[in-house]
Amino acid sequence: MEESEEVVKSFKDLGLSEQLVEACENLGWASPSKIQAEAIPYALEGKDLIGLAQTGSGKTGAFALPILHALLEDPQPFFACVLSPTRELAIQIAEQFEALGSVIGVKCAVLVGGIDMMDQQIKLGKRPHIVVGTPGRLVDHLTNTKGFSLQKLKYLVLDEADRLLNEDFEKTLDEILNAIPRDRKTYLFSATMTKKVRKLQRACLRNPVKIEAASKYSTVDTLKQQYCFIPAKYKDCYLVFILTEMSGSTSMVFTRTCEATRFLALVLRNLGLGAIPINGQMTQSKRLGALNKFKSGECKILICTDVASRGLDIPSVDMVINYDIPSNSKDYIHRVGRTARAGRSGVAISLVNQYEVEWYIQIEKLIGKKLPKHHAEEEEVLLLQEHVNEAKRMSSKSFFLVLSIKQTIKEKEKGSKKRRKGEDDDDDDVNRYLSRNKAKASKKSKNH
Repeated sequence: MEESEEVVKSFKDLGLSEQLVEACENLGWASPSKIQAEAIPYALEGKDLIGLAQTGSGKTGAFALPILHALLEDPQPFFACVLSPTRELAIQIAEQFEALGSVIGVKCAVLVGGIDMMDQQIKLGKRPHIVVGTPGRLVDHLTNTKGFSLQKLKYLVLDEADRLLNEDFEKTLDEILNAIPRDRKTYLFSATMTKKVRKLQRACLRNPVKIEAASKYSTVDTLKQQYCFIPAKYKDCYLVFILTEMSGSTSMVFTRTCEATRFLALVLRNLGLGAIPINGQMTQSKRLGALNKFKSGECKILICTDVASRGLDIPSVDMVINYDIPSNSKDYIHRVGRTARAGRSGVAISLVNQYEVEWYIQIEKLIGKKLPKHHAEEEEVLLLQEHVNEAKRMSSKSFFLVLSIKQTIKEKEKGSKKRRKGEDDDDDDVNRYLSRNKAKASKKSKNH
């Protein structure tokens, strides 16, 4: 066994085609990661796979490379379909396929909500090799797009499979499984996996090989995890203290609600910290815009819900802060996996108040260890209280003004024609509304 482990030193040793080995070299992938080294040989043998690996360990390459290898041998449209629970992850997976398949001219179509269906139908009309999407939008196209079918599909991949096998996606996933052939290869990949065999059976796996390139709920060794037990009323002060202490670092701050992402981003901006929110209530263009600003370094702090916890590969994240402790302990693994990716180091700090202790205990049970405390002197933290409270007061005024304006706009638009899909959202309406009022006020002052 030790001998075989020594042999696998390159992608060529795995049995991949020369074109794909070249593509890996072009991307700077010097050697396969553990999950890639263990999964790809079984995939090339034609086995169904259940792959469990830590976040940031190269799971996408582990399923993309064998699919592209098979596509080279038997090129045809609608060869593979990859499902993802979030839009951003779907877009990222497609980018990975295009990068790896650039030397062989691979065509991909991304089918996610928040983007005009007509544009996606045009891409489907070009008969791509790979379809990557979220379950709901894929079902929309299977139902409504003339001529689109996955009846000759060869590969189905469920990325973040534990989430896709939840009840939230049950109906849509069943519709997809009924629309594709049973005679296919199926891959399930995730950092955490469901114990319930019934759920796995729904994906119609045939004698799958289970590959665990990590213990069930482990995090990488390069991740420094800490907690800070704090009074709920001082949580914002501690957040600002830690972000200031780590000034210059890129940070992701996870909250429980969409409203909290918007409000916290306002508070931090009022304190001079470059923060931007991302949540499931934003339009797709705004979500991608926020991600791009964060990736480019224009904004150093991303305030997010769990929409950003799954699979997103943002290499430069230095720190993850759990502003709200997740009620589902598995979400912790995905959140902290946004940092310390691909061998880099990172820090994860959880702010735990008196109401979140039970959830935090579940996290420690899940990862199988007690975490050290993050040391922050309360006296030092509370020196920020006056500034933080003032920023919160200013943010509250803006936040509730915007909510009030949105409500006014909605009431005015009642009974009017529904807007076309793909148009800007309420935030743009608010900006137009504020601009009009500002212009009116300016006109009045000139008249006086």
